Amino acid sequence: MNSDFPRIITFLRKERGLSQKQVASDLGISQALLSHYEKGIRECGLDFLVKAAEYFEVSCDYLLGRTVQRRLASVTAEDLPESDEIRHLKGNMINQINKKLLMNTTTVIFDLLAQIGNKRLTNAVSNYLMSAEYQIFRTIYSAQEQNSQTMFSIDRNRYKNLNSASMLIDLEIIDMLIERNELSLSLSPDVISTYFDKGASSLFNLIQYAERNIKNLTQNGNSR
Repeated sequence: MNSDFPRIITFLRKERGLSQKQVASDLGISQALLSHYEKGIRECGLDFLVKAAEYFEVSCDYLLGRTVQRRLASVTAEDLPESDEIRHLKGNMINQINKKLLMNTTTVIFDLLAQIGNKRLTNAVSNYLMSAEYQIFRTIYSAQEQNSQTMFSIDRNRYKNLNSASMLIDLEIIDMLIERNELSLSLSPDVISTYFDKGASSLFNLIQYAERNIKNLTQNGNSR
């Protein structure tokens, strides 16, 4: 299966205060076999994976460690374009969903910053995010050589390196502030789900997509 499954299924059983004997009986297998699953000695089949997911009320992806969200996130009506945009749905679906993921996740981040209440930290995070959007916008805008550059004050041949350096400095400031002060919050996927509702769903999906992209890039880089 994978290295995460034994750890997660053991955690879920202990979280509910259940014995191996009880869970094995409920799932229709022997205690010895469940013990082997939890220790990673044996791999379970797809049927057991689905049955365990239903039993613990989590998704199969969660059991496999592919997402931190226990239940599958669904796209609701609020995540889709308004009715007058439905005719463009096919071409704009990914655009609209990704837009929602980014907007909702940004809301979660700034709500957390508000709870922390550190102005310098909020400024550093804001600067970092704005710099990222600035670079993306200017790259798209400048793809056409003839487009006027009058709205920008930094030379088009230098802005990428300078902006990247600025973002690195912002990250250093963020790390410094977190290390220097007790700015952290007691968080967990369940806490986030409780307090942020739809924003949590977007956040969890964004984490999943981002980490999948990072792993793909890393694997492709190692294969060269």
